[in-house]
Amino acid sequence: SSAFKGCVALTDITIPPGVSIIGSSAFESCSALTGSITIPPRITRINRETFAGCRGLTGIIIPPSVTSIGASAFRGCSGLTGITIPLGVTSIGEYTFDDCSGLTSISIPTGVTTIGDNALRGCRGLTGLTIPSSVTSIGDYTFNGCRGLTSITIPPGVTTIGAGAFESCSGLTSIIIPFGVTTIREFTFDGCSGLTGITIPPGVTTIGRYAFSECTGLTSIPLPTGPPSIGDR
Repeated sequence: SSAFKGCVALTDITIPPGVSIIGSSAFESCSALTGSITIPPRITRINRETFAGCRGLTGIIIPPSVTSIGASAFRGCSGLTGITIPLGVTSIGEYTFDDCSGLTSISIPTGVTTIGDNALRGCRGLTGLTIPSSVTSIGDYTFNGCRGLTSITIPPGVTTIGAGAFESCSGLTSIIIPFGVTTIREFTFDGCSGLTGITIPPGVTTIGRYAFSECTGLTSIPLPTGPPSIGDR
């Protein structure tokens, strides 16, 4: 853990194939690292904050052996432009790709069931994203500030969308909320100024505070019969 943390002059590193464990924060804040890093094929887990703050990295090759990615593993890796998560991974932890502002594409595999709090917050370079049908939960502020997103499809299996999940996603023009969702939490779509339409399913019973605050492009919101309990603003 923290073996090379803060080695700000380190520009290149090769991890040999025999390595089976990389500790937490092993390369955290190695801000001068450039190019792409290949994770050895024996690694099964990328621990928390392993590459956090490695803003010069442009690519990470994750082997199919990896089944778990820890919290904040790639937080602040603003130079990353694309990443493919292997099929064996079932959850994306909190803050995993937080502030990866250069990320333009990410492949989330079928099998992922949970996308954690703040997992893709500030990834303003993303223009589109496919959430696999296996996902049932989207955490708080997961896509907060992803203003480059123009469209996103929430799969029908999702029953929980966290507070502020799409806050300040100003590029979104439309979104369909799945039938299994019963609560739209506070700040969920706050600042989504590009939204021109939204469909709220009949199962929704509660709309939280500021849920659609500053959604200046909305001209109407058809509410389900009920109607749901609606919070302030």
